[in-house]
Amino acid sequence: MAENSSDQEKTEEPTAKRLQQARDKGQVPRSKELGTAFVLVGAAIAMMIFGQSLANSLASVATSLFSLSRKQVFDVGEMSMVFGRILGEVGLPVLGFVVFLAVAAFVGNILLGGMSFSWQAAAPKMNKFNPLNGFKRMFGLQAVVELIKAIAKFSVVALVAWMLLSLYFDDIMAISTGTPFGAIAGSVSLLNKLFTLLCCSLLLIVIIDAPYQVWNHNKQLKMTKQEIKDEHKDSEGRPEVKGRIRSLQREMAQRRMMSEIPNADVVVVNPTHYSVALKYDKEQARAPLLVAKGTDEVAMKIREIAREYEVPVISSPQLARAIYYSTKLKKQIPDGLFTAVAQVLAYVYQLKQFQKGRGRRPIPLPDRMPIPDDLQVDSDGNPLTRE
Repeated sequence: MAENSSDQEKTEEPTAKRLQQARDKGQVPRSKELGTAFVLVGAAIAMMIFGQSLANSLASVATSLFSLSRKQVFDVGEMSMVFGRILGEVGLPVLGFVVFLAVAAFVGNILLGGMSFSWQAAAPKMNKFNPLNGFKRMFGLQAVVELIKAIAKFSVVALVAWMLLSLYFDDIMAISTGTPFGAIAGSVSLLNKLFTLLCCSLLLIVIIDAPYQVWNHNKQLKMTKQEIKDEHKDSEGRPEVKGRIRSLQREMAQRRMMSEIPNADVVVVNPTHYSVALKYDKEQARAPLLVAKGTDEVAMKIREIAREYEVPVISSPQLARAIYYSTKLKKQIPDGLFTAVAQVLAYVYQLKQFQKGRGRRPIPLPDRMPIPDDLQVDSDGNPLTRE
C-alpha cells in the first residue's frame, strides 16, 4: 500500500512543472522591501536629475507671483495667463519626475519573480473570509518575520537619519543665512544628498529580505518523494495508456507499410517466417528500397496483399532473412546485397516477359544466392559462421 504523501516530509526541490503551476496561480517570490527601495532610490535619482530644474522653476514662479500688481491679481484673464506660464515651467520637470518614479516602481516590483498576472490569484477566495485563517496569518511565522523586518527597517532608517542630521546639522543651519535663491539651491542640493543616503540605507534590508523571499518561496513549494513520483507518472502517462498509444502507433505504421506493397516490384519470402517487399526506381535511387517487411502473421499478410495486386512473390529464404535483418524500412539495401537482388529483379523481369509471350522461361534462381558472409543470418537472426 502506497504511503500517504501528506505524511511524508517535503525534502525534494520543486520540479519545473510545480514552479509553473505556482506561477499560474500567482505564487512567485516577491519582496515588498525591494519594491519600496527601488521607488525611494528612484525618487532620489529623479531628484538629482530634475531637482535643480524644478527648484529653478519654483524660484521663477515665486518671483513672478510676488511681482504681480494689484490690477493683475484681480484680472481673471491675466491670472489665467500666469497660471498657464506656471504650468509650463513646473509641468515638465514634474512630469519627468513622475515618469521616472513610475518606471522605478514597475522595475522594482518585477525584478524578483518577473511579471506575473493570474486570474486565479485575482479571484475571490472564501477561505480569506474565515476569521480563523485570519488569526493564523496574524500570529503565524510570516507575520513574525514581517514584524521583525518592520522593526529592523525602522531602526536602520532612524539610525541613519540621526547620523545624517548630526553630520550635516551645521549645513542645514547655514541655509537660513543665505539669499533666497541661494537658500533654494542649497536646500535642493542638501536635500538630494540626505534623501539619497537615507534611501540607500534600505538596501541593507533588501539584501537580507530578497534572498529570504526566494528561499521561503522555494520552501513552500518543496515536494515529497511520492509527489515527485506521481507527477512523473502523470507527465509520462500511465503504463497502460502508453502501451495503448504504442499499439496504435504500430498499427498506423503497419497500415502505411501495407499500402506500399501494391507498388513493390517483388516480394522475397522465406516460406515459413519472413517477407520483404522491394521497389526499384532507377531515376530516384541507386539501389532498391525496402518498402515493407514482416515476420509470421505480418509476413503472411504481405504475401496476401502481393498476390492480390499481382506483385511477384519469390522464395529465397537466405536472401529474405538477410534483407530483413540488414535493412530498415524506406532505406536502400546494403551494397553487399546488390548482386543477389539484381538477380531477383532480372528474374522477375524475364518472368513477366515470358508471361506476355515475349521471351523464354527464365532459369530458376539458385538455392544459394551470392550473399556476403557478414550478412548471412539463420532463422533466429543470428549471424552464420563458416568453418
